[in-house]
Amino acid sequence: MSRSVELLKKRYLKNIKENPDLFIGIELEFPIVNLESKATDGEVVKDLFRYLPSVLGFTIEKVDDFENPIQLLDPVSQDTILFEVAYTTIEFAFGKAESIQEVEERFDFYMATIQNKLGEANHAIVGRGIHPNWDKNENCPVAYPRYQMLMDYLNLSRNVTKSDLHHFPEYGAFICGSQVQLDVSKSSFLRVINAFTQIEAAKAYLFANSEFSGADWDTKISRDIFWEESMHGIYPENVGVNARLFKDEDDFFDYLDHSAIFTAERDGQTYYFYPIQARDYLTTPEIQAFSLNGDEVLIYPQEEDFQTHRSYQYQDLTTRGTIEFRSVCTQPLNRTFAATAFHLGLLVNLNKLEAYLQSAPFFTRFGRDYKSLRKKFSKKVLTDEEETAIVEFSKDLLTLAEEGLEKRDKQEMVYLEPLKKELGL
Repeated sequence: MSRSVELLKKRYLKNIKENPDLFIGIELEFPIVNLESKATDGEVVKDLFRYLPSVLGFTIEKVDDFENPIQLLDPVSQDTILFEVAYTTIEFAFGKAESIQEVEERFDFYMATIQNKLGEANHAIVGRGIHPNWDKNENCPVAYPRYQMLMDYLNLSRNVTKSDLHHFPEYGAFICGSQVQLDVSKSSFLRVINAFTQIEAAKAYLFANSEFSGADWDTKISRDIFWEESMHGIYPENVGVNARLFKDEDDFFDYLDHSAIFTAERDGQTYYFYPIQARDYLTTPEIQAFSLNGDEVLIYPQEEDFQTHRSYQYQDLTTRGTIEFRSVCTQPLNRTFAATAFHLGLLVNLNKLEAYLQSAPFFTRFGRDYKSLRKKFSKKVLTDEEETAIVEFSKDLLTLAEEGLEKRDKQEMVYLEPLKKELGL
């Protein structure tokens, strides 16, 4: 086994349990919008983060270079409220929960407080996968090393002669997603990754919410293009839908070995560089890197750099013993938890889901190139045949998800109602 694979296995398998309890970890990102259709006022949102600790009982966990709070933590629930890359996007990262209702209850409380405060300055949180005023905002990163590094790294695309990268490297400041993490076991994590890779077409159809006004792209999920045709997507194994189903653990880690490393820390300083595949990293003699103030420096690869490795696949094995499902746009506010319920129900019903996918009529008709199926079914207009097929496929999956939630017996089926309504179930 190569040393790079060894280091990746150590990083990602360390916290996987044999029989974990099933907890739910939910992360929700939202645009903060100026209701007068102007740019979001940075002072309004910074003021919000100064105000929240006093009313919600949160502590200030991180501040930016100018001492503005940028990450708040509730010591009891472990919920975090933070800026996601830019000052125009807010993220709620909830502590692990046993049911969706627990999270919804806290979310509603936070939202009422925040919307009220933002309303005083004619701002609001909206349920959209792209910031509606992306073209008016400054789109600059929060003054904090991690976010500055990310934006600077994405900006390298301006120097890449590879012509199929898009021209919006600042996209990190205005795209928003809805992520859920669910506990998996050593024996189930690959099954989960493989099963959910196969349903990306239905997820594209059910949860698309990021049409982009800045380019002529025939998709309702511009987030996919932003990710895949940016610096993050130079190596296709680094982002998006997996190109294949995995035979076994070694096959999976071989794939992960093709993902990218693009950042390292030295003496408390953050550096970034053109992406290097994990498998080639340790044998690279020296790396031309950039500091956050733009200086070029030579650094030398170290095994510790694997500690910050992060890939962006849509079914992502995390270092916490969970799978993070990352392919869903932020949803309209009246169906914030629909995607969570969908994933949770299918995970609980994994055996039946796998059996169904083996012979699903949808694949007989459209084949099994999962990457291109997601592209096809996120198009703005589908043919009648495509529409009929994807609705049937989605209905079948929704039924399986509902069955899984009924098994849990926590009354979470209610969160699927908006999807059922949409599909006429």
